[in-house]
Formats: sequence, structure tokens, C-alpha cells
Amino acid sequence: MAVNFPEIVPTELHPVAGVTLGWAQAAIRKQDRKDLLVISLEPGASVAGVFTANRFCAAPVTVCREHLARASEPNQPGIRALVINTGNANAGTGEPGMRATRETCSVLARLMGLAPEQILPFSTGVILEPLPVDRLTAGLPAALENRKADHWYDAAQTIMTTDTLPKAASTQVVIDGHVVTLSGISKGAGMIRPNMATMLGFLATD
Repeated sequence: MAVNFPEIVPTELHPVAGVTLGWAQAAIRKQDRKDLLVISLEPGASVAGVFTANRFCAAPVTVCREHLARASEPNQPGIRALVINTGNANAGTGEPGMRATRETCSVLARLMGLAPEQILPFSTGVILEPLPVDRLTAGLPAALENRKADHWYDAAQTIMTTDTLPKAASTQVVIDGHVVTLSGISKGAGMIRPNMATMLGFLATD
């Protein structure tokens, strides 16, 4: 049971201009549950990330770092999508895990008309098991078709693992007469130590 955690009101999670979120049931580990999320970003979006300091990290962490580094180079296209699956962390899976992560990026990029380096991949769930990349990629068209700006609550549900409830927050502030929106989701129960361990969090602002 969650303690001292406020109840989330889905309608109070504000859309962020330029961001859409789509989920699917890909049966990555369990049937009939949301387990695949695609977050799309409009051209020109700025993207940054912080990662675990652990020297032993999952394949998606390595690929995310590579793609973010490339996006920061001059004349390179920016990041346009994030893909997150739950049910399988693709951690401790060696070279097959790296291939699965790169295949995920390639398939989503092809569906969106992008380069694979414009995709950031994330996986969470059980470790030391091969990622069922065939089921993951088969679910991508449904996730893309399902994209909406107000899917923040569904997105929070989609990335849950051992969480007992979805975690999301949103606020709006006025700066120099302009309304600025911040919305975010996260997953993880006792997973932020040490050094961000296996916590995943995604924050967007306009």
C-alpha cells in the first residue's frame, strides 16, 4: 500500500505542446496489460538525460547514451521519440540484448520515417532474460496509432513494474505572462538508490 502519496487525478495531468504518448498491450511478459509506450516529440525538441552511475548497466542505457551524444553533434537530427517497455529490463543480456535494443530503435524509426539514432529506448522489468523483441516490435504500430497529448495517466500505468500505483505529476506556472506546463511520470519502488539504480522518470515541458 502506498503511503503519503497523493491520489492522481488523470484530468489534472496537463498536455505538453509537442508531446504525444501512445500505449499498447504487447504481451511482453503478461497478457492484457499496458506494457509498451511510445512518446513522440515534435521537430526541434531539446532532449537531455541523466543515467545510473553504475558501470554495469542494461543495453538500453548504453544505446540511449550513444544516441544522445550523437544528437548533440553539429548538423545531426534531434531525438524524436522514446520507446519504453515494461516486463523485461533487457539487463545482463550481453550482445543479444544490444541487438534487441538496436532492432527496437530501427523498427520504430522505420515506422516513423526517422533514423534509428533519433530514438531513445528504455526497458524495465525482470533481468537476465532475453527481451522478446518480436512481441515488442509487433506492438509498436498500435502504440503509434494510440498517441494522444492527454495520455499521461495511461503512460504512467504502462511503465509500472513492482509499483502499487502509477506515479505522475503535472503543474502549470506563469512566467513573463506565458503559461508554462510541466508534466512527468516515473516508475520504481525503492529503486533510486544507489545512483539512480533502476528508476525511470520522464519529464516534459514546453
